Amino acid sequence: MPRGLKQTSSIVPIGFSVTETAANTFTQGSVDLNLSPLDNEVFVVLAINMDPCTPDAVASQDTAVRSALTTTSQTGVVTLADSNCLAIGQSHIKAEGFTDGGVGFQTSGIETPPANLEYIGIIATNDFFVQVEGEGNNNARCISGKLYGYRARADSAVYAALVQSEVLSA
Repeated sequence: MPRGLKQTSSIVPIGFSVTETAANTFTQGSVDLNLSPLDNEVFVVLAINMDPCTPDAVASQDTAVRSALTTTSQTGVVTLADSNCLAIGQSHIKAEGFTDGGVGFQTSGIETPPANLEYIGIIATNDFFVQVEGEGNNNARCISGKLYGYRARADSAVYAALVQSEVLSA
């Protein structure tokens, strides 16, 4: 348990899904955690599973689906280098130069943290955001997954610092 926090719920799995509004178009969805700011409530993230849709297999063309889960709204799919990014998921099909559909590859951020890691992030504002964007696909692609964590109450100083850090780094 992080210092300055008191766990107030058991572990909660939260499912999410976002589909592009059109093929190869950045699309973002938000998931409301229904946190109570009056009670200094935060969400402690323990693990995230990201499952991007398979890209279209197009002969002689590379295709991809990139996705991220972040604590703040984004204008594009970010990487783990972004301080607000908690997880990524990517699927690629490398087909440039092939007459068939190519070879598929999948990349994801750490889906289950090591046992010695207490948590992977803390969400201090009410929502988290999921982004998806395809590349070279004929059809709209999607991302789905689950976020695992628990609700906690922070003392006033910790809560103020967490909210300020999250909002200012947006």
